[in-house]
Amino acid sequence: MALALGATLGAGVFTGFAPAAAVAGPWFLPGLVLAALAALCCAYSTADQHRAYPDAPGGYAYIRNQLGPWPARIGASAHLVGRAGMAAALVGVFGAYVVPEHRVLAACGLIAVTAALGAAGFRWTTGLSVAAVAVVLGVLALVVLVCFSVAPPDNVAAEVVDAPGFEGVMSASLLLFAAFVGFERITAPNAGDQVFSARVLRVAVPVAIGLTLLVTVAVGVAVLRQLGSARLALSPAPLRDALVVADGRWLLPVLGLGAAVAAVSCLFFVLASARRTLVGLTETGDLPQIRAGWPLEVVSAALAVLGVVALPPSTALAVGACGTAFYYGFTNASARVLLQEDRTWPMRTACLGLGLSVLLAMSAPADALVITGVALALGTGLLALGRVRQAVG
Repeated sequence: MALALGATLGAGVFTGFAPAAAVAGPWFLPGLVLAALAALCCAYSTADQHRAYPDAPGGYAYIRNQLGPWPARIGASAHLVGRAGMAAALVGVFGAYVVPEHRVLAACGLIAVTAALGAAGFRWTTGLSVAAVAVVLGVLALVVLVCFSVAPPDNVAAEVVDAPGFEGVMSASLLLFAAFVGFERITAPNAGDQVFSARVLRVAVPVAIGLTLLVTVAVGVAVLRQLGSARLALSPAPLRDALVVADGRWLLPVLGLGAAVAAVSCLFFVLASARRTLVGLTETGDLPQIRAGWPLEVVSAALAVLGVVALPPSTALAVGACGTAFYYGFTNASARVLLQEDRTWPMRTACLGLGLSVLLAMSAPADALVITGVALALGTGLLALGRVRQAVG
């Protein structure tokens, strides 16, 4: 549970409510349930695939084994785009809550330090995950308590919610899907990490997704209560602004600590996940073979820095969620064709996960969908070109 939550409670819960409220108003709350359902199906698929291919380097290899090289290249490109966007959103959390006056510089510095530690062999252990989860949950509980202990401002309490907004539920679900995508830390662990049995995962996966849903619903209702949907949609740091409105300014340093811990904890997983896909690409020849591990850290960090510099935090979150949803579309498609003896969960969960992943990805805001599509085309083309050059050489 600590491993899963330590990789999950990050950008979605600290910044995802603002862009979700911008597209769906208060209707972003039902969108959380749809996002959790999609995440649950995707978690089941990755767990089944890891059991079928325990030595494979992540989702890229799963897709390649089941669907072939071209879907795998598209899936790998989607995964790297998603990881870059998620990393940019996570360091955006650090910048918005800890050093808002130097957001970009702080974000790039955090990526560089995290990548350097990963290249040096630093591991985010279970003990660190337990400590991080305790800090983040404690801080979020304080935010919720303060927001519910003080009456909202009169203008928020009297706010009349217009009918438009329900049509944005799918877009809000995509943006909040980012709050649930750390489950691969337990369903498809990296080499050397603890591997959990199917019996354990039958309990751990739904409980982890359920706890994340409860936490995000509680925080979402709390910030919506204090800010209202209109002000929430404009907030770069919703939890901070909700505390200020609720006369909890004295808790801002504590909130900054919680945001920093959440960003660092999730960022380690995101960069490790991107590195894992890059390793799979080198093993199959889609990327050139390299002897040292640090160039892969440089590539994953460079993609994240590009997201920080080129995209505002809300767009980075949308691109990260869109790319991740496309990736899980391919993952669920490959899990769907697993043999019955390789399954723990029924085929219909993979079918449902495939449908929900595609619907969520196609519901992304227009700018994020265009950026993701262009990045997918470029990534897939570069991987194919590299393969052709190696074959000719």
